[in-house]
Amino acid sequence: MIYVFLSSGFEETEAIAPIDILRRAELDVQIVGVQDDVVVGSHGIAVGCDTTVAHIDYDNLEMIVLPGGVPGTLGLEKSPGVQQCIDYAVANGLWIGAICAAPSILGHKGLLEGREAICFPGYEQELSGATISGQRVCVDGKFITAKGAGAAVEFGLKLVECLKGEDRAKTVGASMQCW
Repeated sequence: MIYVFLSSGFEETEAIAPIDILRRAELDVQIVGVQDDVVVGSHGIAVGCDTTVAHIDYDNLEMIVLPGGVPGTLGLEKSPGVQQCIDYAVANGLWIGAICAAPSILGHKGLLEGREAICFPGYEQELSGATISGQRVCVDGKFITAKGAGAAVEFGLKLVECLKGEDRAKTVGASMQCW
């Protein structure tokens, strides 16, 4: 199971593009509302969630995804349920994807120390101890970070690659006319 967490003010493209791509790859994805089961993004788009953070089930968890956006990133970081899920993923060697401002959550927890990572320009100082990558999407260990909304499709394909391999990601990307 892949959980994509949404908090009020999330960046829509950074959430919906990866969700769509993961589902095209036939992966099990649940959209998780932090405040409620309908969450409104930073551009006024309301998204119905599959579950809420209060109902997280860790059975079969493979990956968590943290979209950026402000104030969405702040809401994710303030959520005890999101924090608990991050801690669980780290303790169990599971994948964590974060895009735009959301890698700052991982940086504040010290999880990017000594790792290569990328984020939205201006948030680099929040990635405590990380080497800032020049790539739009970066993988180091079980952490996948991305620069922002313009990299959302590339980020989604990288999430697929990390879970299902490069061939599956290329097949999904080709079906979407990415190359």
